[in-house]
Amino acid sequence: MKYITKLAYLLTFLSASHAWADFDIPGAGQLTYPTGIEKEFSFGFGWQSGAQKFRIGDRSYDMAQLPESYSIAITLSKDDSKVWVQEFNPGFIEGFSWQLGDHKLELVKKRFKSPVKGDYVLRLNDIDYFLVRNNLSVTIKFTEQGIDNIKLDGVTKNMGTKQ
Repeated sequence: MKYITKLAYLLTFLSASHAWADFDIPGAGQLTYPTGIEKEFSFGFGWQSGAQKFRIGDRSYDMAQLPESYSIAITLSKDDSKVWVQEFNPGFIEGFSWQLGDHKLELVKKRFKSPVKGDYVLRLNDIDYFLVRNNLSVTIKFTEQGIDNIKLDGVTKNMGTKQ
């Protein structure tokens, strides 16, 4: 009987810890087109460890384990006036705002006394960055509980020098 009780506790613990290994982060956002029109979008992530399924946007993929990360590319147009983000929209946009769990990523136009690439500011969790390349990457790193962190590449931190 003692063995069965210990086994029951172990199975309960494993079931409870297994539930913690799943997450669903919807990823609500809003696009701004060069025309000024705004449109809502959704692009999030989910993980079901029991089913070994990872959701990226609207699609689910069979995976033996949770991927370490996912990268999103932001590409500037030739004239630096618009951007393309494949995951968000099939064509060029002027900017976006995206809430992904506890993280907020925004790309907005803003004029400064000193020119900045495309007149863009990329804001991650209330920290502003300037674009330094035409191709940027946003890398989302995952843990079994959700998002661990988000890393930007192709930007430089706004140090307050370009008012």
